[in-house]
Amino acid sequence: MAKFLLGLLTGAVVMVLILVIGAFAIASLRGRPATIADDSTLILRLDGDAPEKPRVDVSIPFLQPHTPVTVENIWSMLRHAAADPRIKAVVFEPSGSAVGWAKMQEIRADLEQFRKSGKPLIAYLKAPNTRDYYMASACSKIYMSPSDLLDVKGVALEMMYFKNTLDKLGVHVDVEHVGKYKDYGDMFTRTSMSPETNEVMSGLADEIYADLVNAIAKGRGKSPDAIRALIDDGPFLAKDAKAKGLVDELRYEDQAFGELKTTLHQTELKKVSEHDYADVPDSAVPGTGGADRIAFVVAEGSISRGDPESSGNGSGLESETFDKMLSKVANDKNIKGVIVRIDSPGGEVVASDDMWRAMNELHRKKPVVISMGDDAASGGYFMAMTGDPIIAYPATITGSIGVVFGKPNLHGLYDKVGVSKDYVSRGRFALIESDYQSLSEPERKKLVAGIDAEYEDFVGKVATARRKPASTIEPLAQGRVWLGDQAKANGLVDELGGLDRAVEMIKSKSGIPADKKVTL
Repeated sequence: MAKFLLGLLTGAVVMVLILVIGAFAIASLRGRPATIADDSTLILRLDGDAPEKPRVDVSIPFLQPHTPVTVENIWSMLRHAAADPRIKAVVFEPSGSAVGWAKMQEIRADLEQFRKSGKPLIAYLKAPNTRDYYMASACSKIYMSPSDLLDVKGVALEMMYFKNTLDKLGVHVDVEHVGKYKDYGDMFTRTSMSPETNEVMSGLADEIYADLVNAIAKGRGKSPDAIRALIDDGPFLAKDAKAKGLVDELRYEDQAFGELKTTLHQTELKKVSEHDYADVPDSAVPGTGGADRIAFVVAEGSISRGDPESSGNGSGLESETFDKMLSKVANDKNIKGVIVRIDSPGGEVVASDDMWRAMNELHRKKPVVISMGDDAASGGYFMAMTGDPIIAYPATITGSIGVVFGKPNLHGLYDKVGVSKDYVSRGRFALIESDYQSLSEPERKKLVAGIDAEYEDFVGKVATARRKPASTIEPLAQGRVWLGDQAKANGLVDELGGLDRAVEMIKSKSGIPADKKVTL
């Protein structure tokens, strides 16, 4: 029996070793750029999110799906495809897209730019939602299955509130904030939007809806009024979507590909996936890349202190790791300039301040341009205050210049489950963070004094970086969220645009001729 168990254990260990070695071998093969055949068609699939930075892909091929392509991958792929003589057409296949509105503006602009190459660009929709259709409307022809549904019906922004639930649990949350629009803590203390939140959300909905209408109108050759009327009738059965001119043809996927073969005068489509084409280096595509190198640094996620290499937490935006990266870039003599791509809703104050300092150290050593993605709010905006040019999309969530603090009092919940706490303390404010009691009035005043000082520092740094008096910034602060085009009108960002404009600006700042290619 012992020999049998030993043999079983040995076999299991050997199998694990074979799987591990096999996975590494496959990973090494996958690291080699794919061979792109002549007369190929790029199939650009977009399922779910398009992150700003590549995620670590530890999947085993054929067993797990690929990690999603990044926004920069899509941008570079479409530019490569436009110049690459081996690529004859692009098929865009969005399905269940969950990207933010600013990223969608980038992707849609990239598709429009590709159309200028004169190569066919078609969209094949699969269970399309509003986001899928918004991007696909940039394509020259839109297909969908005869039995599918075009789920386009407008824009809705929802917020969730937990006060009634917390009351039932016996939980009270103390929230202090600076800025009447700084509403992060409201989810714990209110049951619905405050008038200030309603004002902001209504403004966001108006701007986003107007962009949706105008983009579809442009893509489908209709008036904005006609599109508004159509959206009010959505969602649409496939036959109704075609009858109303929202899609061009109802075809099964193989039929749509068959029509593309006819257009390209081919007997068989040579399909290239987005993952394979994303690995194609600049040097392999005529007319792309160059000797001058520009760093593309991504700051994505909620901000916290610490280093994921030591803490084991690789999610979010950790200040220590990000600061190390900026230092490495700043000291790399081969890098001519830096585009810092920010997509962050904010987070810890001290971590944001650490990254602000690292960003300013980078500013002193390299030309910098800041490109904002879906979010550059609170700490995400704070870290950008270097005085360098800031580019945002019209729908980038921007600003939220304010400070908020929250602390739960779980005494009532503890009572319900039979838990009690006792304590001794020394020091007037030793229990200020205790979850067994609410803030006393002296504790509240102490806390408010601290967040007031942090808010004043935030406003001051914005004023310095934006070269405006604090008295001008203060009315734009108050924790208010602005969309990018509103932020541009208020002087909180410099330009509206995406990665194309960021590259143009960093070339200019770095002394690189406008017509000279660079490697990102």
